[in-house]
Amino acid sequence: MRIISFSADGIKNAADKGFYDWLKEQDADFVCIQDLQCSEYDLQDNLYFPEEYNPYFFDDIDGKANGVALYCRQLPKAIMTGLGFADFDMEGRYIQADYENISVGCILAPQAEPGNEEQLARKNEFFSLLGNHLQKVRNKRREFIICGNWNIAHTPGDVQDTESNSTVPGFLAEERQWINNLLDEGYVDAFREINSDLDEFSWWPGGDRSNNGWRTDFHIISKGLQFSVDYGAIYKSKEFSSHAPVIMDYDIEL
Repeated sequence: MRIISFSADGIKNAADKGFYDWLKEQDADFVCIQDLQCSEYDLQDNLYFPEEYNPYFFDDIDGKANGVALYCRQLPKAIMTGLGFADFDMEGRYIQADYENISVGCILAPQAEPGNEEQLARKNEFFSLLGNHLQKVRNKRREFIICGNWNIAHTPGDVQDTESNSTVPGFLAEERQWINNLLDEGYVDAFREINSDLDEFSWWPGGDRSNNGWRTDFHIISKGLQFSVDYGAIYKSKEFSSHAPVIMDYDIEL
């Protein structure tokens, strides 16, 4: 089973740069897209609705920011939008497809600009709620794959310039500790199961891929799937946004 995750910086812009043409060649079972920056209603072209997929969207309330989409080759039993977080669900940050014994989620975490304490407090609130949620669902009799733009880099190997970014939101000690706690309590960073290279970045904040690379785009999976990870790669040959698509293959049948 192949799952592709991609943070688009606006899905129309990514489409103009060839994202959907590239996607046709990938034979993915799921495509998780974040940061659409438009509503489903705005996507009038058939390009955004490939025939081989069942597409689902969850828009920001204003339809102008955030937004997530989940393309499923196999029809899910149910689709869940939002996480039950009243202050965040209207921002179009999470969508999930449920199958018999597994759920695939697409997430776009809040971002905080350097020096903006209000944004950082709100981001921390989101992750506090998310941590509690993920511990609750861990007790369900199903496995989870939650992929997307988490807006956190976990280890020094996930940031190209650790020294200058050590006080930047997304690489703060408390944020990295949140990932540590998550991985200690029943979840796994799927990409790191099969790739330990220290130059595998998926996001370049300034758009220049020669410096300041970050790996903030994760597939977080429940520990029961740890040995199902077959392959992982970050696609960098073409640029569709400031983020690169993350491709993961799993030895899983729905």
